[in-house]
Amino acid sequence: MSFIESELNFAYQFSNTPINSFPFPHMYVQDIFSDIFYSQIQKNLPAQNSMTSLPDLHPEQDGFKNYKDRYVMDFSRDESINKIDKDKQEFWKALGNNFTKGNFSDLLKSKFQYYLNMRFKYLENVSYESNFLLVNDKKNYSLGPHTDNPRKVISLLIYLPKDLTQKESGTSIYIPKDPNFLAQNKEYQHYPHEQFHKVITMPFAPNSAFCFIKTNNSFHGVEKLEVEDTDRWLLLFDIFLDKDTFLREEQAKAKFT
Repeated sequence: MSFIESELNFAYQFSNTPINSFPFPHMYVQDIFSDIFYSQIQKNLPAQNSMTSLPDLHPEQDGFKNYKDRYVMDFSRDESINKIDKDKQEFWKALGNNFTKGNFSDLLKSKFQYYLNMRFKYLENVSYESNFLLVNDKKNYSLGPHTDNPRKVISLLIYLPKDLTQKESGTSIYIPKDPNFLAQNKEYQHYPHEQFHKVITMPFAPNSAFCFIKTNNSFHGVEKLEVEDTDRWLLLFDIFLDKDTFLREEQAKAKFT
């Protein structure tokens, strides 16, 4: 299955959308896929009972225990993809290969190259790895303001609603009420909403995407989903430093600070 035209559409829309600098570098992209391809995604969304809650998928990660209302399909795990209807597996396997083995990671890094240069100015031979999930958030899911895993580099969230009825449930951006506050850079450190001002919520609109680079102040989260029968579908593609590079980054920061 070839996705070349959708890849080109993605590259065009993503590359030509400007980066917003306040309060941290981010962008909101519309019409990220062609209409035809987006309709294919909608047609191939799996049944709820074929998805796995995040803490059940990663029982070894104690930090995921509060994510019981987030259901995922992990493209890196055959057992995860094989749970969905067989007639839909080919589509998702092909999409996963395009994201993880194609040019998407390089496209994202190229877009934010200026900021990557700033982060890694004392570091050579930077190596990355990626993670790709199909996500369905259910009622009561929420995320307190946080800046993300310290190994995180770039996060891309592609929103997949069928219409605009969930427009207000996109990712929100925050700034601390205390202007001197910085995140402690812990892996699962989330903060109470009461300590932050909400700047904006990205519209959870069909075929749109929110992308940002991880910084010390990239505070974002999700307001509590309170609608019955919520199906908040999205694709989540994250770029991380590999563990060796992250260790060297920590050593470099300690040396130059």
